[in-house]
Amino acid sequence: MYNISYEKTYKDGWVIIKEGSYGDWIYVVMSGKVEISRTINGKKNVLEVIKPGEIFGELAFLGSIRRTATARAVGETMVGIIDREFLDQEFNKINPDLKTILTAVVRRLRKMIDREQAVLNHEK
Repeated sequence: MYNISYEKTYKDGWVIIKEGSYGDWIYVVMSGKVEISRTINGKKNVLEVIKPGEIFGELAFLGSIRRTATARAVGETMVGIIDREFLDQEFNKINPDLKTILTAVVRRLRKMIDREQAVLNHEK
């Protein structure tokens, strides 16, 4: 289904992506689970648990933005890193207007996440 560059196995609790870091790879869960969380007021808040066949890390790829959440292995987990060159080729085939819209949506989502974080930090 996805064009996988390589696969990597993570032990339970290992961080795959750290919130705020740079990187534009998209991952697909091959086995195990991945917990997606954000730190708000010093506390970890689990947003979602990603299961086999699902992807994560797409916002950083689409919007060239910092990682919006931490991804951590739940149990032994294998992820596939989707081939970046392949993704770039496919993304560049998209109609330029649609590409602009997708990028704008991701950047707007990032601004909303940052504003929500600022409000929550101010409330503590």
